[in-house]
Amino acid sequence: MSVIGIDTSNYTTSIAFFDGTGGENCSRLLPVKQGELGLRQSDAVFAHIKSLPELSGRLFSHIHKEEITAVGVSTRPRAVEGSYMPCFLVGYSHAKLLSDTLGVPLVEVSHQQGHVAASLWSAGHMELMEQPHLAWHLSGGTTELLLVEPEGKNVKCTKIGGTTDISAGQLIDRTGQLLQLPFPSGKHLDALSREAGLTEFFRVKCDRMYFSLSGVQNKVQQFHGAHPEPAETAAYALRCVAGAVCLATEQALKTYPGLRVVFSGGVASNSMLREITAPLNPVFSQPQFSTDNAMGVAVLAHRATEG
Repeated sequence: MSVIGIDTSNYTTSIAFFDGTGGENCSRLLPVKQGELGLRQSDAVFAHIKSLPELSGRLFSHIHKEEITAVGVSTRPRAVEGSYMPCFLVGYSHAKLLSDTLGVPLVEVSHQQGHVAASLWSAGHMELMEQPHLAWHLSGGTTELLLVEPEGKNVKCTKIGGTTDISAGQLIDRTGQLLQLPFPSGKHLDALSREAGLTEFFRVKCDRMYFSLSGVQNKVQQFHGAHPEPAETAAYALRCVAGAVCLATEQALKTYPGLRVVFSGGVASNSMLREITAPLNPVFSQPQFSTDNAMGVAVLAHRATEG
């Protein structure tokens, strides 16, 4: 059996094919003008409407529709009451039409659940879908530490920590704006940081697995004023984020000893974060499945409908 997964997040349009073992993800970043830090929802919706048919056509050009037994789609950011963003309606409309046309089940999941599933699948740790574990969802709009527990063929994600204000992705993108880098800035800061020689960073206070990153933005600006080299500022910002995440994780492991720690979301593709958290023996997805993608949605749809 094979399935299709669709995810239309605030920054990426994606559609994926999954056959239970492997698959393919077709995606495209939404266009953001130079110097801006994101999109209005109306602009995101319009961009998805333009991109999804083309990406769908690209995928279906070499797979057979007769093989498809289910269609999965992310319909909201999180699987909690009141979680909603208009951009997910584009993916739902496309997925509903596709499932009705093919006469196959439609499986609805959350964007966050898709991120967790994509990380576990790409890292080769699908056994954790059946076990409680900790997971970070680190992206442009989210910095949440989750207790993840099995729930049928899916997972239940309960927030237990993370940021109390701006997300790690927002701090990274604002640092990128300071350095006049393209949006989103994560991969650009990552590349720059490898050229840095300094190791200075601001130690973020963490209280019961929660921390604030809004003050770090001021620290980054001050640091950049004293050290104008872009590579040093990039590394400083990333060390601050990674340090806060690492400290919150250490606190969580005292409360939930023995659980594995999984990293998902676009920020999780950062090499410095992977290096600093290495002593925690974390599970990281392959970088291409850390960013927003439909593969995790497809994996969940396959699990929900397999015999």
